[in-house]
Amino acid sequence: MTDLWPRIEGLLRQAGRSIERPARYLNHEWGCTYKPEASYRFCMTYPDTYELGQANQAVRILCNCVNAVEGMAAERAFLPAADMCDLMRVEGVPAFSLESCAPVAEFDAVGITLPHELAATNVLEFLDLSGVALRSVDRDESDPMVFGGGPCAFNAEPYAPFFDAIMLGEGEESLPELLELHRRMKNEGATRADMLHAMAKLPGVYVPSLYDVLEEDEAQRQGSWVVPRFDDVPSVIEKRLWEGFAESDAYEPMIVPFTEVVHDRLNVEILRGCTRGCRFCQAGMMYRPVRERSADNIVSAVCRGLADTGYDEVSLTSLSSTDHSQIEQILRRLNRALEGKGISISIPSQRLDSFGVDMAELVAGGKRGGLTFAPEAGTQRLRDVINKGVTEDDLFGAIDAAFAAGWRRCKLYFMIGLPTETDDDIKGIASLAQRAYDRAKKAVPENQRGNVRVSISCALFVPKAQTPFQWDGQISPEEAKRRIDLLRRSVKYRAVDVHWHEPDVSLVEAMMSRGGREVADVVETAWRAGARFDAWTELFSLDGWKAACEACGVSMEEIAQATYDTDYIPPWSHLSAGLFVKFLQRERRFAQQEKTTPDCTYDTCSACGVCMGLNTAIQTQEVRHG
Repeated sequence: MTDLWPRIEGLLRQAGRSIERPARYLNHEWGCTYKPEASYRFCMTYPDTYELGQANQAVRILCNCVNAVEGMAAERAFLPAADMCDLMRVEGVPAFSLESCAPVAEFDAVGITLPHELAATNVLEFLDLSGVALRSVDRDESDPMVFGGGPCAFNAEPYAPFFDAIMLGEGEESLPELLELHRRMKNEGATRADMLHAMAKLPGVYVPSLYDVLEEDEAQRQGSWVVPRFDDVPSVIEKRLWEGFAESDAYEPMIVPFTEVVHDRLNVEILRGCTRGCRFCQAGMMYRPVRERSADNIVSAVCRGLADTGYDEVSLTSLSSTDHSQIEQILRRLNRALEGKGISISIPSQRLDSFGVDMAELVAGGKRGGLTFAPEAGTQRLRDVINKGVTEDDLFGAIDAAFAAGWRRCKLYFMIGLPTETDDDIKGIASLAQRAYDRAKKAVPENQRGNVRVSISCALFVPKAQTPFQWDGQISPEEAKRRIDLLRRSVKYRAVDVHWHEPDVSLVEAMMSRGGREVADVVETAWRAGARFDAWTELFSLDGWKAACEACGVSMEEIAQATYDTDYIPPWSHLSAGLFVKFLQRERRFAQQEKTTPDCTYDTCSACGVCMGLNTAIQTQEVRHG
């Protein structure tokens, strides 16, 4: 393979050039794997800058899985920052992998994760910089296969034309299977078309080019927006589930970067899945069921990981880490094992009802920065609508415990624009935060009360595929700004700050979340007009996206804001997270009735369909009680 390093080094050394963070583009970080002897090469890509992508656990996990296969090598690639992208185009240097500094186009296959909706134009920026045709239909036999996966795969249609195949669900087993099939058929001299047809028969693999897209009226009659063109191609693609997660080693070898990255610490995944059932939460639906690793496994992984990496902080990650049935045992054992070593333990996903006095003390360590709790809604009525399952008492109990244990700053996370939300719910956010501040002040010594800070962080509700709220529209940016202004005016305490996400950005996110195949044309048009790095506020342009929509005859507002009955067939109905449609419909009805559904890990089965349909089960280390 071509070694581009001399040219990359030349770009970074050019007099008069100012490339931000050149360490983004260096290879041979501590812990990286380089397999020059491999006969099959896979490039795992995160479509954003190094400091975001290198911290992504999916990239790390999948690279390790592929590198474990004999004769296969997985290398990493990230989208260069805008300044480097522009310079590389001027100088004719293509996108490259880190490990061997080889052109991406020379790999056998390229995998691109879809971490969030605003990464869509970055996918095209990366493909174009690589010299790979944007659309699957335009690629020839010499081009690498382009595979996608990740959270956004559960509505793959806005990305579908850009990928040869898209994987649904967990990739620990399915990605090596897909690459092994490709390797074998490529060695046999099979055509690209034959390979894609064979890939479509693998469980959890969606090959968009093998499906015809229907018009809306016909889709509603047929019960699906896409229909297979061949009898041996599945009409519904079910997600893959890795049954071996709970028993697998929690220690995933990781790379220590040369430059600072987000979440710059050891990460150990302690459980996967969440059955709390928040009705807005896509992750809580698509990663079901709950599977826990054992305390022995986790403690061992943390100790080995710290020794291998030299980090002084470890994060115990999952969707809801404090829900682990052995979390107190895990934290007590880690505190004993790490005593006197200056190691801090963080739990980034803390539920209010799991965070008591003991938990606060156990995670405190020597550092007490800020804590984040997510009530999501300001009133109990709305928390019942979204099935959050927490009360004011839960929040105040957590605040009491945390501030008594030494914390002085707390962020409260809310959503604005949730279904059925009223102005009273908005005012309830201000009331809840101010009362939380009062509780926090009472929990600390009088001479330290001046250091107490509570902040409110608000995101705009985005309807997500595979959730009970997938049929509910998003409020307009104008209405969102009105509600934000109402919240700001309702907060009377100077020590309570209000922060919010830009509603214009959320509008594009909602279009990508709910749109069909027609949105792919919008993505390409926006990219050709200069859109990229849309998640970066300073580079985002709503006007550019609106112009792209107008050029393609697509209404962004209609896609984002339309509300449907539950018998409406959405564009992703052929892609399944394992949930029964009847379950989603029932949960939406319960939301309208302000009725909650208990967590099936603690209580009775909610008949969501995952365990039954995928022949699996919840795996906890101990029996938990709610």
